[in-house]
Amino acid sequence: MNKKQKFVLKFSEIRNTDVEIVGGKNASLGEMYSLLTKKGVNIPNGFATTAKAYQYFLKEAGIKKAIKEVLKDLDVNNIRNLQAKGRQVRKLILDSVLPEDLEKEIVKYYGLLSKEFRVKNVDVAVRSSATAEDLPDASFAGQQETFLNITGTEDLLLAVKKCIASLFTDRAIAYREEKKFNHFKVSLTVGIQKMVRSDLASSGVMFSIDTESGFKDTVLINSIYGLGEYIVQGMVTPDEFYIFKPMLAKGKNAIISKTIGPKKRKMIYDLKGKDPVKDMKVSRKDQNKFSITDREVKQLANWAVVIEKHYQKPMDMEWAKDGKSGKLYIVQARPETVQSQRDYAVVEEFKMQEGGKVLVQGAAVGSRIGTGEVNVIMDVKDIHKFKQGQVLVTDMTDPDWVPIMKKASAIIADAGGRTCHAAIVSRELGIPAIVGTINATKVLKPKQKITASCAEGEVGKVYQGVLKYKIDKTNIKNMKRPKKVKVMMNVGEPDQAFNFSFIPNDGVGLAREEFIVNNYIKIHPQALLDYGKLKDRKVKKQIDEITAGYKSKKQFYIDKLAEGVARIAAAFYPKDVIIRLSDFKTNEYANLIGGTAYEPEEDNPMLGWRGASRYYDPKFIEVFKMECQALKKARLEMGLDNIKIMIPFIRTIDEAKKVIKVMATQGLKRGKDGLDLYMMVEVPSNVILIEEFSKLFDGFSIGSNDLTQLTLGLDRDSGMLSHIGNERNAAVKKLISRAIEVAKKTKTKIGICGQGPSDFPDFAEFLVREGIDSVSLNPDSVIKTTLMFNKKKF
Repeated sequence: MNKKQKFVLKFSEIRNTDVEIVGGKNASLGEMYSLLTKKGVNIPNGFATTAKAYQYFLKEAGIKKAIKEVLKDLDVNNIRNLQAKGRQVRKLILDSVLPEDLEKEIVKYYGLLSKEFRVKNVDVAVRSSATAEDLPDASFAGQQETFLNITGTEDLLLAVKKCIASLFTDRAIAYREEKKFNHFKVSLTVGIQKMVRSDLASSGVMFSIDTESGFKDTVLINSIYGLGEYIVQGMVTPDEFYIFKPMLAKGKNAIISKTIGPKKRKMIYDLKGKDPVKDMKVSRKDQNKFSITDREVKQLANWAVVIEKHYQKPMDMEWAKDGKSGKLYIVQARPETVQSQRDYAVVEEFKMQEGGKVLVQGAAVGSRIGTGEVNVIMDVKDIHKFKQGQVLVTDMTDPDWVPIMKKASAIIADAGGRTCHAAIVSRELGIPAIVGTINATKVLKPKQKITASCAEGEVGKVYQGVLKYKIDKTNIKNMKRPKKVKVMMNVGEPDQAFNFSFIPNDGVGLAREEFIVNNYIKIHPQALLDYGKLKDRKVKKQIDEITAGYKSKKQFYIDKLAEGVARIAAAFYPKDVIIRLSDFKTNEYANLIGGTAYEPEEDNPMLGWRGASRYYDPKFIEVFKMECQALKKARLEMGLDNIKIMIPFIRTIDEAKKVIKVMATQGLKRGKDGLDLYMMVEVPSNVILIEEFSKLFDGFSIGSNDLTQLTLGLDRDSGMLSHIGNERNAAVKKLISRAIEVAKKTKTKIGICGQGPSDFPDFAEFLVREGIDSVSLNPDSVIKTTLMFNKKKF
């Protein structure tokens, strides 16, 4: 008997070409079990009912005609009509009896699976798999049902019937209508798979592409305690890991970012109650720990690469860890259907054009902006009250909410992380979403006009009122690179680096550490070193909250700084990424948690204890050594050897030598492991003694803001003098010209990192004529300046 004629198939009999027989999920599971277990990917065994079984059931139960009758006056735009029709069809299916011969086949294969695991009734997950699902341009999260921890033949057969009924959930009916699928040309098959005891451990989702930007060289893993349903439902904010594929392949520590999520609750089996699962609190101790180890993160990431390579496309996967055996498993894999379909030839950039009062904040999903009237809906039974173009504000969503999510101009949810249901669906719909706001449903009021912005980085902001914004679109498909000068980019925000990498560029000419310290670390590094001696209880409490999951406060600083730097370097790998060492002024350091205890008060911090002068100072040298360790970790341990290091604000040759010496003691020696050392040219003494400096460095970058203020004797923080400070001043240009001339003579690379070339085309022309190697600009100026250079044939 061929496959199409069977009611049940074992996973070992199924391949990815069998979608029309067993549906997308089951075809993928069979493919992976049959072919990828040999490559070390753990897939739980199981079996699947077929499309033949589904059609046979409808025929023998005599309900096909009745279902057609129910659906003949269906109106998916009328929520109440849709709900009523769906309810009627599901009742027809659940009230019907499975044919006896089909039941026997299912029971037989369940017995074989139980025998394999040496138990009477093996615990299984029962998953729906439709034959038209997971098409490249047609996939929505969680259309049909899954039933977990099912044991015994009676419960199994009921779960199978419930799965079949879920082909006619409201969202599935609406989805097929939208995609113009004939309801009766789609069959529902059921996968019965050995349950992984993740209720005793952890589980999550994984993508072989960045879900926000479409950056293909990373694996994104989300992890929580217990069963994975809470990630999709948005009940729990998960731990998040980014792994850089090229370094993973080289055996490096390729985890370029890791963030602890609160994970306050978990779903576990309810072995004694009526329901198969129950909700449980997670202890504070476990909340403050990562739910999987670095070794497990790397194992999962390696599997993601194997699976992606096998399918030859970015993949969306579910994984689980068995708490009894300690083993990891992949329990589902499907093609990623959002970023993999994106048109990268057109760069689309949403920009706020005015500011306003921020009402709530959360995690930004996507990079768009939406405006509209708030509609707070807390229960799915009220979704018929939602109107086209409104902003959906709720606690969380699940697949039943999809019909109204399609109508929303934005989605705002109290709960959830970047891979919760609301986030997944909003990406697929191209709608901005802000999740994990905690209190949006309390702060935002019905009919209130708001603007939801996901265009300002990792943090999504909800503004009061309808604010102005614009969308810039640029076709970059055939954009040429200038021949005479490299156009590089200034980057400070690691969470934006993947997005920025799609802008045509020649690398990063200035990556600032200050943003990483301010936004990811937030604590004065000396306070971390002195943690055990701190007397201020408030400061210690703040440090404890931020450093949750880290026993060593010093290691927290090293790891977070290394991860921020690594994420930027990975985004542009293998192009040069020039990291500028921290250049906080004393007043800026004082603003960090615990900072006032360590920073002197200076009348003019701009001209005070900053840059190179701090690094060798006995009061700061131990902090600087941590900074060096972080950069060493990013370059050597993580393998990102495209990182170049740049020292800011050097006043004298002696100062340069002292800093270089300290760096060498920390494993950052110029020339070793391919390390290039750069310096900022921003003090007039740098230009006057540039030949001497060129003997110590591989490259220069002109800091035109500081060079201008020090040449013209002004404080650039003083608004009263802003009309004087201009890098096009003849004296400043003379210094720049000399710096470029000597750099050419000594064969030292030289660029400029500042907005001047973008703001002033004549200044850009001057730099190119003088022979500058590169200009490094803010991301929003790179395309404009590249086009200008191409027009002038530079």
